[in-house]
Amino acid sequence: MQLAIDTSTEYAGLALMRESEALAEMTWRCGLNHTVELYPHLDYLMKSARAEMKDLDCILVALGPGSFNGLRVGVSAAKGLALNLNIPIIGIGTLEYTAYQQAESGLPVCALQSAGREEIAAAIYRLRPRKGWTQLQAEHLTTPAKLAACIKEPTVFCGEIKPAVALQLKKWLKSRAVIPAPSAQLRRAVYLAELGRQRQAAGQFDNLATLQPVYLRRPPITERRKLF
Repeated sequence: MQLAIDTSTEYAGLALMRESEALAEMTWRCGLNHTVELYPHLDYLMKSARAEMKDLDCILVALGPGSFNGLRVGVSAAKGLALNLNIPIIGIGTLEYTAYQQAESGLPVCALQSAGREEIAAAIYRLRPRKGWTQLQAEHLTTPAKLAACIKEPTVFCGEIKPAVALQLKKWLKSRAVIPAPSAQLRRAVYLAELGRQRQAAGQFDNLATLQPVYLRRPPITERRKLF
């Protein structure tokens, strides 16, 4: 049984999966309260599924990009559980599993996330008949205008897309911008669990000691201030 944890942004998620069956899932808006809300929600998830921690055989965690504090809470919790239960851990990029929700469209899928400073984090994936789930463009920081200039074919855009950005993409790309309804874009941890389950079956585990969140921009606390 696998537990998936995502605290990448102000929307957090948990999912519990056994083989190919989703036993329980939660998505909630926690704002900046990841530290105080994660464990109570995890306790409720386990009880609602009538499961116990000792039943887990792998921990799956979203690595970001996203909130510095949120990612730190989620990754630390995941590593702590894996260590205490003596089970493996698998980290998956937040943009990758966000895009995986739209994989069956058959189109390139561009997952987006607001990154501040008028920038967005973006990555592009596609499910190919022979190659399977493939990354076409790695996670990177860009602007809506620069991203639009690179899109040459119909592409699904998903993730936490601000309405203004969605309007810009529609204006610049017209029919090449395929944007699902907001209800279909809500990030769901069950897809993180599904991707993680596939990697677990392939034996693609991460090193517990070295696994770290993905930050596309250095947190402000690490930036040197100019005194003059």
